[in-house]
Amino acid sequence: MPCEHILNLIRKICCCDAIILRRGKHQKIKTKRITQKKYKEYTPVSISENENEKNEKHCYIPTYIYIILSLLLFCSIIFFLIKIYEIVTNINKIKNIPISNQEQISEEKKINNTKVCLCTMAKNENRYIREFVQHYENYGVDKIFLYDNNDVDGEKFDEILSDFIKKGFVEVRNWRGKDKPLMPIMNDCYQTNYLIYDWLIFYEIDEYIHLSNYTNIKPFLNLPKFKPCEVIYLNLICHTDNNLLYYDNRSLAERFPQTVPKHKKGGYRLEIKSILRGHIPNIEIKSNHLLNTELKNCNGYGNKNRYFYNTYTNENDYTHYYIDHYYSKSTEEFIDKINKGDVYITTLKYFMEKVDKYFHQSEITKEKIDFIESKTGLNLSIYRSKAKK
Repeated sequence: MPCEHILNLIRKICCCDAIILRRGKHQKIKTKRITQKKYKEYTPVSISENENEKNEKHCYIPTYIYIILSLLLFCSIIFFLIKIYEIVTNINKIKNIPISNQEQISEEKKINNTKVCLCTMAKNENRYIREFVQHYENYGVDKIFLYDNNDVDGEKFDEILSDFIKKGFVEVRNWRGKDKPLMPIMNDCYQTNYLIYDWLIFYEIDEYIHLSNYTNIKPFLNLPKFKPCEVIYLNLICHTDNNLLYYDNRSLAERFPQTVPKHKKGGYRLEIKSILRGHIPNIEIKSNHLLNTELKNCNGYGNKNRYFYNTYTNENDYTHYYIDHYYSKSTEEFIDKINKGDVYITTLKYFMEKVDKYFHQSEITKEKIDFIESKTGLNLSIYRSKAKK
């Protein structure tokens, strides 16, 4: 039996040690005697073979020592087998990794080094500006360039955004009191930052990016499918007024969770907004939607689209990547929006077009019609027959 061989081997080893110890003791005694008798000549004392056999016969090791040594040997073998199994398993795991650790570290470093900024213009937006800034900071944007287009004696962002300005996340640029500034602002932001930032986002204060599979925009922008893209555009999904007449200080997502139905005009829209790649010289931004039709564009899935009409595409996939557009908010806030005017138009036709868009997205009620008429002086009688009773 293997176990018996092991025990015999242990017994022999231990007995040999005992013999050596006994031999050493015997020699020590003999040496001492010889030293005391100086007149006698020293001769080494040897132990006969019979005495060795006798010592070996009298060698005794307790049983519990055998058991302990056997257990230790058994545990060592098990430990050795476990280590072999772990090594083999790790080798198989390494074979299944799509990229090497070095490549993975390099990819993570690339993502972390990606620089992203957002360019936006704001006028009378103090109610919403902090929520907007916080949203894009949470998404990993490095900096926001906020172009202040308020009236010369109007609102200021310095106080309400003082903490973001102090830590360098927001830079306020003075465009106060300037007329029709949108295209000049967008071009100024790109030309002054395209050598610094890898991607530049051009969204407005009521537009909130939504990336279902990502909490940070940088891994999204570094996906291989976007390597040939110079512009990434996302579609807008509009939210209703949730039948709220007045403003309150809850977040936009809390107040307006309901989106306009997909089948309804102005709901899940084909309208787009874009993210532009940096480090491309000699670019002129010509539209606040696609930016420049000569650039290589793709949607949030990396697919190129050749069809564009004005600010729209012929695509309508909103499964994962889109922009939440809080266009009207409450009725009161919608009136404030149209009263501050468009960046291009401030005519009666403009106001009626905005009201028409509002009622396409939100429910028409007599209460809303009366409220808008009282605040704007517009005649909205054409909507009364459509009002919900």
